[in-house]
Amino acid sequence: MGAYILRRLLIAIPSLLGISLILFVVLALAPGDPFGELAANPNVPPEVRAALRLKFGLDDPIFTRYLRWLWAMLHGDWGFSFASRVNVDTLILQRLPTTLFVVGSSQILALLVAVPVGLYAARRPYSLADQVANTLAFVGFSLPTFFTGLLFILLFSIKLGWLPFVYQADLPGTGLAWAWENIRQAIMPVAVLGFFQAASYTRYVRASALDVARLDYVTTARAKGLTEGTVTRRHIARNALIPVVTLVALQIPAVFGGAIVTEQIFRIPGIGSLLIDAMLANDTPVVMAVTFVFAGLVVLFNLVADLLYGWLDPRIALR
Repeated sequence: MGAYILRRLLIAIPSLLGISLILFVVLALAPGDPFGELAANPNVPPEVRAALRLKFGLDDPIFTRYLRWLWAMLHGDWGFSFASRVNVDTLILQRLPTTLFVVGSSQILALLVAVPVGLYAARRPYSLADQVANTLAFVGFSLPTFFTGLLFILLFSIKLGWLPFVYQADLPGTGLAWAWENIRQAIMPVAVLGFFQAASYTRYVRASALDVARLDYVTTARAKGLTEGTVTRRHIARNALIPVVTLVALQIPAVFGGAIVTEQIFRIPGIGSLLIDAMLANDTPVVMAVTFVFAGLVVLFNLVADLLYGWLDPRIALR
């Protein structure tokens, strides 16, 4: 297992290098100047602007700047934010816990909904319960998160006044009251992301469970007199979740990207809003760091998916 993980990590290095090079070149060639506001400010002397550009090497060749950035990244230096005037790693570490909490909670909610609903629908295909589950899944999957987010705000915040629609990462207080306020403000963004993902996962779980239910060993288990619930839990669910693992592992980085819209709607101070603010301000070090983190998540969760394969199906040997 250790040798397999090490080999996969070594294989991932060229991929990450190629991704980082493409990202850096695209951002370097994109229009806009991170010091554009300084250039338009008459109170900033030209020699100060020239000194700043020289300090950050903005006029150097692209490949030279990329090698400098890569060398700094290898030494733990993620760069300096031109807009916020702080180190990029400090900005990301400030925003990351909030995004992890919202995205992680939404994924847990999605799986808690999708797995039992998908398995139950597969046990009774084309029944009323299956048709209701399919209809809700299609509706949830077809509605974009910005629409459901605004709908939730109109209903639960403005109309009913139950939940706050602005997320605050630094709520005052401690104890149970503080924990409850954090849960209240996270309910809507977690529900928006969670139910959107659950709609997609439900369809995959149902389809995978139907395929596994037709296999010979499932028929044999039923012929032995096992109850349908036992057959589903022991013989269908575990094998049906193998292709779902791939979907979930590959969707998690996409959820981080999709959370950008949700974070903008609910004013969540997370990675997504940080990326949007950095793009609007032409803050290329922040944009580069955040997008590179997303690329790293894709590689990481691909590895996690392969490891889960071996746990779900012992016949899969990880060599």
